[in-house]
Amino acid sequence: MDTLTKKDLIEVVSKKANLTNKAARDAVSALLSSVRDSLKRGEKVVITGFGTFSVRNRATRPGRNPKTGARITIAARKAPGFTPGKTLKKAVR
Repeated sequence: MDTLTKKDLIEVVSKKANLTNKAARDAVSALLSSVRDSLKRGEKVVITGFGTFSVRNRATRPGRNPKTGARITIAARKAPGFTPGKTLKKAVR
């Protein structure tokens, strides 16, 4: 299975949008930093036809230290989440 890296994504955007590599790099970086900054503020990011990025709260849960086997408590935290949109789901099928 192949992987699309950030560098590859910049090249694709450059070709499809007829932009220079620098302009495409700036556009991709602006998009990613905007999504990251919105999630930091606890906001949802909805990209119609693609999906929704959101912050999910993970509850405190029991766990085990794999080295010693001792029981530990894993602290609650926030984690980024992604829910694909209907159009994306259909395209992947």
